[in-house]
Amino acid sequence: MHVLNNLEKRLVRHIMDDPDAGTQLLAERVGMSNTACWRKIEKLQDLGVIKGFIFEIDWKKLGYELEVSLRITLDKTQSDAFEVFISRARLISEVNEIQTFLGRVDVRLNILARDLTHYQSIYRDQILNLPYIAEVEALMLISNIKRSDVLPI
Repeated sequence: MHVLNNLEKRLVRHIMDDPDAGTQLLAERVGMSNTACWRKIEKLQDLGVIKGFIFEIDWKKLGYELEVSLRITLDKTQSDAFEVFISRARLISEVNEIQTFLGRVDVRLNILARDLTHYQSIYRDQILNLPYIAEVEALMLISNIKRSDVLPI
């Protein structure tokens, strides 16, 4: 674990506030030279504090109007249930996120579909053919009220 000093905290806060800001603008905002700012960002990347700069795609603009979260409980009587299920779920192109949990729900799949008909096809033809499913609960996304990776630093 790396403990951020005050300068690093300010820099990370500015990166979270405006991930598209270039090094020069970040350097101005935190009060350091462009070169020093670039070195500090590289150091934070090397330490794994900053894992990368990501872009976000608006899937609706590409025709994917429906997002469904499937909470799946697996039949864990098979020792390889998680590994086999996850390896097969990875092959479904409309699955854009896979998470595992401790508790009643074992796996969550996030699915993007063009519309309800497309989702039904994915669900019937691909999801229900995944191995070791004991129970599935579908949650259809209506709206994102808050979504943020920003934490108070």
